[in-house]
Amino acid sequence: MAGNTFGKLLKLTTFGESHGEALGGIIDGCPSGIVLDFERIQKELSRRKPGQSSIVTQRKEDDEVQFLSGIFEGKTTGTPISFIIPNTNQKSDDYSHIKDTFRPSHADYVYEQKYGIRDYRGGGRSSARETASRVVGGAIAKQIISNIKINAYVSSVGDLFLEKPYQHLDFAKIESNAVRCPDEATAEKMENLIKTIKKQGDTIGGTITCVIQNVPIGLGEPVFDKLHAELGKAMLSINAVKGFEFGSGFCGARMKGSEHNDLYNENGTTRTNLSGGIQGGISNGMDIYFRVAFKPVATLLQKQEVLTNTNEIIEQQGKGRHDPCVVPRAVPIVEAMAALVIADYFLLNKIYS
Repeated sequence: MAGNTFGKLLKLTTFGESHGEALGGIIDGCPSGIVLDFERIQKELSRRKPGQSSIVTQRKEDDEVQFLSGIFEGKTTGTPISFIIPNTNQKSDDYSHIKDTFRPSHADYVYEQKYGIRDYRGGGRSSARETASRVVGGAIAKQIISNIKINAYVSSVGDLFLEKPYQHLDFAKIESNAVRCPDEATAEKMENLIKTIKKQGDTIGGTITCVIQNVPIGLGEPVFDKLHAELGKAMLSINAVKGFEFGSGFCGARMKGSEHNDLYNENGTTRTNLSGGIQGGISNGMDIYFRVAFKPVATLLQKQEVLTNTNEIIEQQGKGRHDPCVVPRAVPIVEAMAALVIADYFLLNKIYS
């Protein structure tokens, strides 16, 4: 299987399956001499881990990362950093009923067709549990670019939207509720909606907005490695993501140029930021902001039609422990992938400057 490595200079390779012995990763290209804050790394993992509230999957995993190489006396050595995250709470029997069936909107069928074999326990390699390794990589990337601030938050669940622009939000409130929405009134409505959907045995989608601040001018490598193109690739590689837009996004397609152009101030900043902090594929020093759309989780705890390996259509009900809405736990994953991109381009820019 190819496609398990992300990045150009700073590279993260992940390995492991949802119900295997462990997940893990190898980070290559990390500079030497960085003093790592291991508590911060573990805190990021805890933001992603299952079982943290009543509106997420109740699989209980400590998600404690163990570093195996590339670190000496608390500092990075410049050699590959390898790590594992043991799986301790697998309930593989929950998936025995799908051994011979293909669930709708899952990767079951295409994995079977492509590889001739699949690990049906929790989706195997296609499980969103793989993203735990990304969060470790992103937590280290954040410490490489410690002056750059990355904040993601839930901006919609179903038809409930947080209408306030990010400039009017207090990012310190993101972790104040289970939904990770920095507006208390909207967060309460979102949480109630997720609980209602969960009781119905159904799932619901949503969006996450990410804001990156203090980005220096000059990150991005045109023409095919534009900064927003790499951010788009990073976000679209996350499980369940169906859309990505930055700056004005699709709304910009409805505007006139006279409305959309970001006019300059004398110091080189812009009066508006519909460009989303990136012009010509290169960061312009303004805030980078984008939005990521997540589909509803495909596993439903209600009956639906599935395809068998003998090409029959039968009814089957989902089992196991699943998120009714993935976006609250996906917030640290979005931040991690954003950090990996920015850190990678930051290091590339140092080489070329």
